[in-house]
Amino acid sequence: MRKSRMAAALAVAFPRVSTAFTGPVLTGVLALSLLPLAQADDNNNAPSKSLGVVTITSGQPSSLPTQIPTTLEGATREQIETTINATDSEDALKYFPSLLVRKRYIGDYNHAILSTRASGTGNSARSMVYADGILLSNLLGNGVGGLSFPPRWGLVTPEEIERVDVMYGPFSAAYAGNSAGAVVDYVTRMPTQFEAHVSAGFTTQPFDLYNTHDTYKAWQTSASLGNKNGDLSWWLNFNHTDSDGQPLTFATRLLSAGSATGSGTAVTGAVANANNAGQKWIVLGTGTQYHTVQDHVKAKLAYDFTPTVRGSYTLGIWQNTSVGSPVSYLRNAAGQTVYSGAFSTGGLTYSGSQALTGADFALTRQASTHFMHGLSLKSHTQGEWDWELAASLYDYSRDLLRQNAASNPAPAAASGGAGTLADGGGTGWNTLAARGTWRPTGLQGAHIVDFGVQQDSYKLSYVTSTLSNNWLSDASGSLASSVKGRTQLRSLWAQDVWAFAPRWKAVLGLRLEDWTATQGQTAFSASSALAFAERSVQAASPKAALSWQWQPDTVLKASLGRAVRFPTVAELYGATSTTNSQYINDPNLKPERSWTAELSAEKDLGNALARLTYFAETTRDALYSQTVYDAAANKNISRVQNVGRIDTQGLEAAFNGQGVGWRELDVLGSVTYAHSIIKENAGYVSTPGDTLGRQQPNIPRWRATAQATWHFNPQWSASLGARYSGTQYRTLNNADTNGFTYMGVSRYFTTDLRVLWRIDKTLTASFGIDNLNNYQYWNFHPYPQRSYQANLRADF
Repeated sequence: MRKSRMAAALAVAFPRVSTAFTGPVLTGVLALSLLPLAQADDNNNAPSKSLGVVTITSGQPSSLPTQIPTTLEGATREQIETTINATDSEDALKYFPSLLVRKRYIGDYNHAILSTRASGTGNSARSMVYADGILLSNLLGNGVGGLSFPPRWGLVTPEEIERVDVMYGPFSAAYAGNSAGAVVDYVTRMPTQFEAHVSAGFTTQPFDLYNTHDTYKAWQTSASLGNKNGDLSWWLNFNHTDSDGQPLTFATRLLSAGSATGSGTAVTGAVANANNAGQKWIVLGTGTQYHTVQDHVKAKLAYDFTPTVRGSYTLGIWQNTSVGSPVSYLRNAAGQTVYSGAFSTGGLTYSGSQALTGADFALTRQASTHFMHGLSLKSHTQGEWDWELAASLYDYSRDLLRQNAASNPAPAAASGGAGTLADGGGTGWNTLAARGTWRPTGLQGAHIVDFGVQQDSYKLSYVTSTLSNNWLSDASGSLASSVKGRTQLRSLWAQDVWAFAPRWKAVLGLRLEDWTATQGQTAFSASSALAFAERSVQAASPKAALSWQWQPDTVLKASLGRAVRFPTVAELYGATSTTNSQYINDPNLKPERSWTAELSAEKDLGNALARLTYFAETTRDALYSQTVYDAAANKNISRVQNVGRIDTQGLEAAFNGQGVGWRELDVLGSVTYAHSIIKENAGYVSTPGDTLGRQQPNIPRWRATAQATWHFNPQWSASLGARYSGTQYRTLNNADTNGFTYMGVSRYFTTDLRVLWRIDKTLTASFGIDNLNNYQYWNFHPYPQRSYQANLRADF
């Protein structure tokens, strides 16, 4: 039976409750550009377009509020498989406009942070990542640190992705202020009949930097199985990764720290270079070269209690073991490797505080087991009322990081000796939500009212102890540092999508929040514990959006939203001190407050989609961790601080076409210009006022993506992509002018190649080269150099 225009519009406007088991599902998705609304025509079911939402038949609906007329981007499983050498789930975002994930190697579990239009790779708490509506963003902290806070990408594997969707900006009342940058939702597979898949992949990376000349390899295997038996659907996914990444850190000494007098072991092998501020230094060797072994298990169950009520449960298990190994470049007169003590090279001696210790060439061992649970019960009547109850839990069941002590240098440290043990077990977060949808009848215009109540709770427990005998195996010893605390966010929200005229749609929303921080505690010994008073802050965040179908093929849209991003537990209480770094906390940090606006024009060109978007953001009391190296103390000193005001304005253009010029050619691309400047700041880095007028860290003025795919025939396709980013900085005062070095942030231009061969209905093979042009670029750590990948998959 044919649907009416209104029924089709409602199916698009609330896709979360539109499910496969009631018939064809209409969901709002777009591959790198947003289509207007496609509705079923009453006479012939031909698609017509209206109000800036696309409908695509799919078995799994997105959790994103696709009825809001703002910028939404998406990529399907078929697009990802054809065009991207995806070894981790974050690779699916590689060619999205204005997005960058700081992935350093295959299986990067502690630094792969998402960057958006006005939020850099140090601001992980300004974006939200979900898998099937379950929160993967680690909002216990912001950026990297002892526990590091990137999204938990490992709980989604590339082979289980059905689609990934992105909403830019804080324009939905359903999300907390951490959505200021973007909201990402991975939709994973849920079968409608029996299916099974197995795959194996191999990657190799020849790496040449400083005095490192080696090849690093990674192996990945996966298997998945699923079926739908009557009212029960189930899915199992297993993934194993064994990866050797390139070196990520380097031992260095400034030339100015050396002395023309004194004595030390005469060595060769040091590499002359300059640091990110242009100061001359020498590179002495490598550190943090990880051998990572990861196992992922995902089980999903869904049961239809009635034709309109479904219950779902998801269990995710992620295990990680990693070994971090250092290599010294230094050799003494006998050709032996030097890891410790005073040394002389280039006519200068480095002794005293500049002598080599176990901290320069640190050995690490990490073992983690994390669990994810998601439970939901929802109705999908598509009538006047629908509802959903949802809960999720992310648990650091085990998270242990071992490291040798500064007094215990390599190579002896490889066999034991003194060290530290950092225990993050018990850390995690949980979410509870009740949501409803009301589609009132009899009111002027078509209304869809979404509303809900939420509670998000976060607990951080990170205890570091000293080990005197064997850092490789000892149980916890005397306390070195402890960081503990909790935050909780309770929210009440509602938004009304109102189609008040044939070519107009408006969205008005409001989010009310109550945030508390409790049980904050910091200690550097058993007798030095500091407890911090409980805090509570309330905030209101209004949202508004408007769209107008100006022409049959052109939509104009405007969006405005306020976001309040509250401090994380680690920002409030995360004071840690190690041999070569110190972090000073501030329990009285103010929350970030942002206003974001967006104006867009989107045009359907028949076989292509084009979009031009103007965006602007003003953020007050921006939360930033700024690190300054103290050469005299040989320590990094960091402090989170509120930056008074940062203003960002920019333009983003996106294009996505199929059969462009030739039927076999698909083309997509984007260009983003962002002018993001610090306007007010009472603090400074080196001298008062040195941050004013400077560029916001990790936000380049220009970035761009382009990708072309040629379909030779149904079996063969080849894709060539390119990504560009302009000059950017790590520091608030932009003093790091040399990006092409360790601790620097460089511009880059990289290209990727992928060839896909569908051998038959069962077998698919692929070959790819990432960083085809072998561009050496940096984001504090070096990114991968040219990498070759091969994969074979069987689908049954």
